[in-house]
Amino acid sequence: MKRNKTVYSFLFIAIAIIVIHSCKKEEAAPETPAPSTPSNTLPAGTSYVEPSTQRSNGNAALGEDFIKNGNFAYAGIPTPQFPYSSNTNELGRTGVNATIPYNYTEVDAFNGVKVVAPNCLTCHASYLGNQFILGLGNSMEDFTTDVAANIPTIDSYLSFTYGGTQSPEYQAYEPFSTGMKAMGPYVMTKTRGANPANKYAYILAAHRNKEDLIWQQNPSTPMVPDVVPSDVPAWWLMKKKNALYYNANGEGDFVKTVMSSSLLTIKDTSYARIVDGHFVDVLAYLKTIEPPVYTETINTSAAEEGKSIFTANCSKCHGTYGTTETYPNLLVDLNTIQTDPLLVNAQMASDFFTTWYNQSWFGTGVNPGRIAPKNGYIAPPLDGVWATAPYLHNGSVPDLYTLLKSSARPAYWTRTFDATDYNYTNVGWNYTVLTSANSTCYNTDLAGYNNTGHTFGDHLSDSDRMKLIEYLKTL
Repeated sequence: MKRNKTVYSFLFIAIAIIVIHSCKKEEAAPETPAPSTPSNTLPAGTSYVEPSTQRSNGNAALGEDFIKNGNFAYAGIPTPQFPYSSNTNELGRTGVNATIPYNYTEVDAFNGVKVVAPNCLTCHASYLGNQFILGLGNSMEDFTTDVAANIPTIDSYLSFTYGGTQSPEYQAYEPFSTGMKAMGPYVMTKTRGANPANKYAYILAAHRNKEDLIWQQNPSTPMVPDVVPSDVPAWWLMKKKNALYYNANGEGDFVKTVMSSSLLTIKDTSYARIVDGHFVDVLAYLKTIEPPVYTETINTSAAEEGKSIFTANCSKCHGTYGTTETYPNLLVDLNTIQTDPLLVNAQMASDFFTTWYNQSWFGTGVNPGRIAPKNGYIAPPLDGVWATAPYLHNGSVPDLYTLLKSSARPAYWTRTFDATDYNYTNVGWNYTVLTSANSTCYNTDLAGYNNTGHTFGDHLSDSDRMKLIEYLKTL
């Protein structure tokens, strides 16, 4: 039987998306939270997100090595059957890892078999133009296909190749197969570029015993087909945040939160403790990542005027930049921000994942993480904002110009998904406006995909709007 690259690509993309939710040193010294911001100084419709105690003894160099070469998957495709090769070696790796794409890593499966598995960089690295940017959210992937339909083909091929399902090689692959069959029908997005990470976390929790994390074939809660889309945030923003995710619901120990991607393949809590030890270092590394510098020419006089416009209109929520940087960590309530509410409402209405996480190994014991849904969206830091199109939490707005002028936002739009097809004037993806929806466009009529809200730039003149964009290029 021939290897089928298309079938494998479905498998690997589906597995890798789980790390977006991530991405034994329990006696570690904690960081001391910063003092709260007085509530009477906050902009109307906002609230301060309190910091949580964090572990601070991670080794960033070890964390970088783990991101690029480490093993938190414990299962994958046996190396001889891996269908992709690469000669670009963006990460400067050695051995087999130097010859495969940057978003895959050869690792030791739980039984010692050498396998290749996707790593965090499938979702947390991308090209922009001809520049490879580690930590940039990948908005290019396509999650519109049911990956479960292809799993039997992979099962049959590997079983035939290695002489049955009891072979060590098949056993090293089997956890992926089991996970994909459980999740495939329930994680399809409506458009390419949107990310279903929230649904992956929900399904994985439903199939794990919360006390020991052992896989359960039957989910503990009913599966529903709805998928809430999201855009992948940049890693370099994490260092400024008091809580993770778009609605700041990731509180407590960040190590526990970013390592939750391991739910796909870990056997139990004993494996989770091993991964936890590595992710103390990973978190330290993530805090060292800096945003890319704008690569085109900047009109410095316009940018200087744009800085004053930013200070007057944007800095109270998004912070200040330059020699003295501030970030206020403000949650903007739904009535004020008025962006698509589905992500917030879905998390506020359903307490299954919140309860599961907070009562599981992740949310108990020493250094617990915590999920605390909130009725709004965080106003994010804007470091490197020029590189992070599309915009809003669901990726519904293609560029900064239309983010700052809501009446110009397209209702139905497509893009080429070519990393070089970028508009450095309006800052974002070049796109084609459609007069009606089709099956391949971004359709803002769909629940979860709406492009309304964040109208705070609407009052600006076009001249001031472009000056503000010129300043945003400098961040």
